Amino acid sequence: MSINVALLKSICELPGAPGFEKKIRDFVLEQVSPLVDAVQVDNLGNVIAIKRGNRNPENKRVMVAAHMDEIGFIVTHIDDNGFLKFHSLGGFDPKTLTSQRVIVHGKKDLIGVMGSKPIHVMSTEEKNKLPKLTDYFIDLGMPKEEVEKYVTIGDPITRERELIEMGNCVNCKSIDNRVAVFILIETLKQLEDPAYDVYATFTVQEEVGLRGANVSAHLINPDFGIALDTTIAYDVPGASAHEKITELGKGTAIKIMDASTICDYRMVAFMKSTAEKFKIKWQPEILTAGGTDTAGVQRMGKQGSIAGAISIPTRHLHQVIEMASKEDIHASIHLLKACLETLDAYDWKH
Repeated sequence: MSINVALLKSICELPGAPGFEKKIRDFVLEQVSPLVDAVQVDNLGNVIAIKRGNRNPENKRVMVAAHMDEIGFIVTHIDDNGFLKFHSLGGFDPKTLTSQRVIVHGKKDLIGVMGSKPIHVMSTEEKNKLPKLTDYFIDLGMPKEEVEKYVTIGDPITRERELIEMGNCVNCKSIDNRVAVFILIETLKQLEDPAYDVYATFTVQEEVGLRGANVSAHLINPDFGIALDTTIAYDVPGASAHEKITELGKGTAIKIMDASTICDYRMVAFMKSTAEKFKIKWQPEILTAGGTDTAGVQRMGKQGSIAGAISIPTRHLHQVIEMASKEDIHASIHLLKACLETLDAYDWKH
């Protein structure tokens, strides 16, 4: 099963830390505008692309949310030697940052290195401690006078990692959640017969509190909601069976709950039956820690929505690189399309 890896590569490699999504937003607008009936950008920066339903006398709305932002950092200080201190935008695993390259997005993009105290000069106590974000600084290889020509306090920082293919997987920074942006764009390309009006929503600032989803759901006021996001695939050595959550290559995941949402039982049942009907490989997902845009989609409309989520199993989540299966990505596109085209055929009253 093939996917458009070149498009996914372009989406993943663009920068877009929370609150600084302009470059990825501009790319999304370019991609979706020819595919839909109307496009708008709200004051927070969410992109809402509307594709009208073909069988919709009651004007029902389904909101599909994929967040555009990626975990990143923001410059907080430039010291006398030109080294940068920073604050995180979203959750990072600090132990994965040692000596990693980042891009500081100032007046021009500058490559930096995440520096920390060398192991050779650490005390025994320091060697036995897990690193903290505050242990790191960013080295641009420039003196302060040169750094200040290009960098100011408040500039965003993103990871520097290109997309590569590994086996039947893709590996890159920002698979979370650019793979969902990709899935939503590819679904819009294939979506010919939506049952209800589809509000394909590319949200901002999910990684710092679901902010874009909350605002856009309040505006759209959806009857149905589907979030698209990555989830943990802890299918690696040392993982017990009950810890895995999902596994790569076992299909798209149908969310039952995460830390911020218990999905509507009707949406879960609908997604399961749709996957079975269309012979789409799937697996259940219960994520006990970590929230997604599902919460905003479900709760921020005037009457709430019948909401659930399609999740993409991902290894190494919230680290420097992340990995997903091309088969699972393909299955996610297939399931989303099938759901949007058959929403009106399901008995939502039971």
